Amino acid sequence: MELYVILKLIWATILCVLLIGLGLMVGMDMGVGTLLRFVGLNDGERRTALNIIGPHWDGNQVWFILGGGAIFAAFPTLYATSFSVFYVVMILLLFSMILRPVAFEYRSKADSKLWRASWDWVFLVSGFLPMFIYGAAFGNILEGVGYHFGWNGQYYQDDSFFSYLLSPFVVLCGLMSVALSVYQGGVMLMLRSENPIYDRAQRYAIRGGILAAVLFAIGGVFISRMKGFMMTEPANPAMPANPLHGQHVAHTAGAWLHNFTAHPVLWLLPLLGLTSMVLGTVAVRHNKSVVAWWVGLGSWVGTIGTVAAAMFPFFMPSTTAPDQSLTIWNSCASAYGLTCMLVVALIFVPLILCYTSWCYYVMRGKVRTADIIHDSHSY
Repeated sequence: MELYVILKLIWATILCVLLIGLGLMVGMDMGVGTLLRFVGLNDGERRTALNIIGPHWDGNQVWFILGGGAIFAAFPTLYATSFSVFYVVMILLLFSMILRPVAFEYRSKADSKLWRASWDWVFLVSGFLPMFIYGAAFGNILEGVGYHFGWNGQYYQDDSFFSYLLSPFVVLCGLMSVALSVYQGGVMLMLRSENPIYDRAQRYAIRGGILAAVLFAIGGVFISRMKGFMMTEPANPAMPANPLHGQHVAHTAGAWLHNFTAHPVLWLLPLLGLTSMVLGTVAVRHNKSVVAWWVGLGSWVGTIGTVAAAMFPFFMPSTTAPDQSLTIWNSCASAYGLTCMLVVALIFVPLILCYTSWCYYVMRGKVRTADIIHDSHSY
């Protein structure tokens, strides 16, 4: 196997890892923001919830940056095309994520019920919306996107924004992402809070886990019946980054199950996802919050791994010009660029994991409302 092909596969794997990290770590913070008004019934309790994630939320955002950076540097054709296709969605995503740090900094600056209640609604929106968009994006690419390239490589969008934003499957994927986020956020609050926040967070974590499992199962039925994409002839994995030539793609019903049929071991991924959601809910119910947090990682691995296994080697298939669909093989950077970035990734990703683990270790323990309400320097 050529070095260039190996590098493409390595970077596709790294991208999956980064997307899992984004769902787990950023989703946890977003889940706390979504739950803020429901687990905290007064200002002291809401400040307690915010101070549980306050030392970590901005560090966790690095997964969002790494994911976008990996797409930009390793798969530039995918980056340019996807950000054009989902331009309006990206603006909504960035707007909601810009509001989030502002809410952290401004919420407690004025001792006004209306002021703080308004920022609490901002936390709800900036927690729910990004995770909904994150899941909906997976739904969009599974259904396929209407675009094609001209003879000179120029991108053309064939579908309107609303034609792919609000389909039932896309909404289902968005809600499932939110449900996993609520589960992980609830578990985080259980880890570091006391009653009454603990009991409320436990109830919402159970509901999030159950809802995620149900939506995951329903999503599987959707995928088995929807039209997917598959190669009708083997493509050259070492092809250059040119979506105009070199592959033949069929858009047909049941195609997303082709890889699972050819390699039955891949069924372990959806089994891992569904089992983790169920076991995580059981762990939450039995007050095993540490176990529940780690089982939540299995939910994200199983979910994103299932999508990756079903779509391989596709990244963003085209419904109007299937042969021009973007894949791992035709949207990569050069071998030199992938090699340089791999060296950087092998240095900095372990460092990120180390300092993140160290921060959580140092700031472990319960956050008590009685301490927070007398601390003017807290959130």
